[in-house]
Amino acid sequence: MRTRPELDAAIDLRYQVFCLEQGVPRSEERDGRDQDALHLIALEGETVVGTCRLVFVGSTVQFSRLAVVRAARRQGIATALLQAADEETFKGGANRLVLHAQTYARALYTGAGYQPRGREFTEAGIEHVAMEKLLDGRRR
Repeated sequence: MRTRPELDAAIDLRYQVFCLEQGVPRSEERDGRDQDALHLIALEGETVVGTCRLVFVGSTVQFSRLAVVRAARRQGIATALLQAADEETFKGGANRLVLHAQTYARALYTGAGYQPRGREFTEAGIEHVAMEKLLDGRRR
């Protein structure tokens, strides 16, 4: 994330995907952790087409808020953001990523090396599963 307008565009993208498309209440989508997070974005020209957020807590990173513009889905943007998250986690000195995956997207995360942890649960009215990934220490 380079500029405030990019952050604003990323947050607007999240609103479009989570609140408008999926029905998540805005109060749950905006959880107060954005100021403590590293925000990653994918650009098409000057337009933000994908985003995710990383919150560092010691050696663990909470990966969340992965969103891609509807018209740009299934083009590898989410996978690229997951790879960038690995890099940033490694650079930040952490070695473990955790997330709550919407169950329909489980295969995306499994393909990126995440393993499910525990039972499925409902969060913001959507089925999720907790997942984690341990980085092996080699630069990716």
